[in-house]
Amino acid sequence: MSTQLLLTQAAGSGGGAAGFLMLVPYLLIFVVFWFFLIRPQQMRAKEHRAKVAAVKPRDKVVTGGGIVGKVTSVDDDFVNVEIAQGVKIQVVKSTLADVLQPGGKPAND
Repeated sequence: MSTQLLLTQAAGSGGGAAGFLMLVPYLLIFVVFWFFLIRPQQMRAKEHRAKVAAVKPRDKVVTGGGIVGKVTSVDDDFVNVEIAQGVKIQVVKSTLADVLQPGGKPAND
């Protein structure tokens, strides 16, 4: 019964302009969310995918688990990372969290 009451009130309200004005606040909220939350996150994800796809040997990387090492070889899906002298691990390329900039000064040198 309540849905029938709502439909009769909407039909008797006089037109589509009032219905559109009721949607304006929701549209504004969506636009604000798009420009301040969704769009920047999509741009960061795109930059991260490009960074990981461009990884090459001798790059310094951080894995998703926080392991820092130097890339020794790159396959389509896997990356071999040297984490200590003579210690190499193989990680899934998509789990790389960051590719560090070259030229950073080591902490103990």
